[in-house]
Amino acid sequence: MSQPTLSLTKDLTIRFSEVDSMGVVWHGAYALYLEDAREAFGLKYGLDYMGMVARGFYVPMVDMHIRYRQPIIYGQAVTLRIDYVPTEAAKLIFEYTLTDSQTGEVLCTARTIQVFIHKSDRRLAWTCPDFYDAWKARWNIHA
Repeated sequence: MSQPTLSLTKDLTIRFSEVDSMGVVWHGAYALYLEDAREAFGLKYGLDYMGMVARGFYVPMVDMHIRYRQPIIYGQAVTLRIDYVPTEAAKLIFEYTLTDSQTGEVLCTARTIQVFIHKSDRRLAWTCPDFYDAWKARWNIHA
């Protein structure tokens, strides 16, 4: 049985509050776009932040790479795609692609890594939490 691709697409229209004085998306707004995508992904696939906290884990960001390919401007319609990257490690890896909704041109690519931290004592989890293993089994995910 093949492994499913867990992904989600989200449409954005760039708001005035997200751009600088040149009308170009401010670099700090990209991190918020990625966060919104992770939140929507988690709600769709049952891996939401508050659910992980309720299970005793925080999931902080430890690595974020953003590659800006083309400027994104005020009013532009953008499609953001997030893809889950399977791994055996106790971490969450996502890849992102932002494209112009009309032309399909790639505007930005990104990758993030989050780790599991025990809520009780803030220790790093070296093995996958049981709920995460169960989640991967539910979606037939294997690295």
